[in-house]
Amino acid sequence: MPGGRLTQQERQQIALGLADGLAYAEIARRLDRPTSTITREVMRNGGPTAYRADLAHRATERRTHRRRQTAPRGPEAPPQAHGRDAEAVREYEEMFTTLLMQSGLPKMTSRVLVSLYTTDAGSLTASELVQHLQVSPASISKAITLLEGQGLIRRERDERRRERYVVDNDVWYQGMIASARSHAQLSETARQGVSILGPDTPAAARLENIARFVDFVGESIIRAAEQAREVLYTKPETASGDTATPSSDRG
Repeated sequence: MPGGRLTQQERQQIALGLADGLAYAEIARRLDRPTSTITREVMRNGGPTAYRADLAHRATERRTHRRRQTAPRGPEAPPQAHGRDAEAVREYEEMFTTLLMQSGLPKMTSRVLVSLYTTDAGSLTASELVQHLQVSPASISKAITLLEGQGLIRRERDERRRERYVVDNDVWYQGMIASARSHAQLSETARQGVSILGPDTPAAARLENIARFVDFVGESIIRAAEQAREVLYTKPETASGDTATPSSDRG
C-alpha cells in the first residue's frame, strides 16, 4: 500500500535498487511509492552508499517503540504551525540531519542546524533548542560553538535580552565565501610543494595541476555566490488571482 509503512521486503528491494545504481524515482516507481518516501527512507538510514535493509528495518522498529513509550499521556502535544503534519516534519528533520552528517558535521551539531533551518523565525534560544531536541544544555552549547566557529550561525539578543542563535539568508553567502577561501589556502599549499619537489618533477606537475584546478573552482564559487546572492533574499508575492512572482528585498 503506497500509504502504509515500508515492509522488510520493500526495504530489500530498495537496497537492491541502490546497488544497481537506480535513481530514487525509479525505485519508487517499482514499489508504487512516492519518491519522497524512498528518499526519506534512504537518507535516514545511512544514505545511498551505506543503506542496509535489515538495519533500516530494525531502526524503524526501535523508533516506533520509542515513540509509543514517550507518547504524551496527558494533554495533546501542541499543534504544528500552518497546519503541518508533525510526523512528516519529524521525518524530514531526521532525513536532513542524516544528510548534514554525511557532509561531515557531528550528529548533535546537525540536529541543531536543522532545527534552526526549519523554524519559521530562523532563530532559537538555547532553552528552545533544549526543549525541541530533548537534550542537555551542554550538548547545545557545544554544537553552537562549532556552528559559530564555522560561520554557519550567528548570535544576537532579542528585546528580552535573551541570546538567540540565528541562521539567516546571508549566512549561506558568507559560508560559501569562507569555503572559497579555504580553497585558496589549499591552492597555496599545493604550490609550495611545487618549489620543494622541483618544478620539473612528476609530483610537482601533479601539485601544480591541483592548484590550478582549485584556483578555478574557488574563483567560480566566489563569482557564482556574488551573482546569486540576491536569490537568498527573494520573497514570493501573491496578488488576488495571480500566481506568485519573485521579488528581491534585502532590507
